[in-house]
Amino acid sequence: MLGAVPGATPGKWIGLWHERMPRVTLQLREIAVDTQVAALDEVDVALVRLPLTASDDLHVIALYEERPVVVMSTNSHLTAAEEIDLADLAGEIQIIPADDVLHLEIPDAVSPRFAPPADTAGAIETVAAGVGIVVVPMSLARAYQRRDVDYRVLRDGPVSTVALAWQRERTTPDVEEFVGIVRGRTPRSSR
Repeated sequence: MLGAVPGATPGKWIGLWHERMPRVTLQLREIAVDTQVAALDEVDVALVRLPLTASDDLHVIALYEERPVVVMSTNSHLTAAEEIDLADLAGEIQIIPADDVLHLEIPDAVSPRFAPPADTAGAIETVAAGVGIVVVPMSLARAYQRRDVDYRVLRDGPVSTVALAWQRERTTPDVEEFVGIVRGRTPRSSR
């Protein structure tokens, strides 16, 4: 079983798995970022967001970094820019959902006068209503895209690293095969 945090895009690797291992079923399960380490007890391997709690019990391979974006209402003045800097966000209402993965506090941003949304989808829904902005990795902005929101790259914001992780004791030939696929090994490559 393959776990994946929201925004992770395992489609290419799943496709290669089905080509190489047609007799071995690969199930995909969404896992929450705040429980991703615990989820490694229930899945064979997972696409997670770093940082993870340091542990000698885990194998972790950093795969790629995602750029941060600012999600705003399509009516926002911020849509006039191609890209945005942190300084451009002074005075904006920053909505930070409970499942925030970037942990960015914008200098001179305004805190909302309501409880934070439970998740990124709720934060983007709030932004769509014309209230504030939310900063997320680009894949999450795409995953929760709506007609009434837009996003721009935040040039000087923190990146989010997506990694492949699994428990050392759960390393099997199938896990090794999936790791090889993710690392770009061809069917003829040796380990």
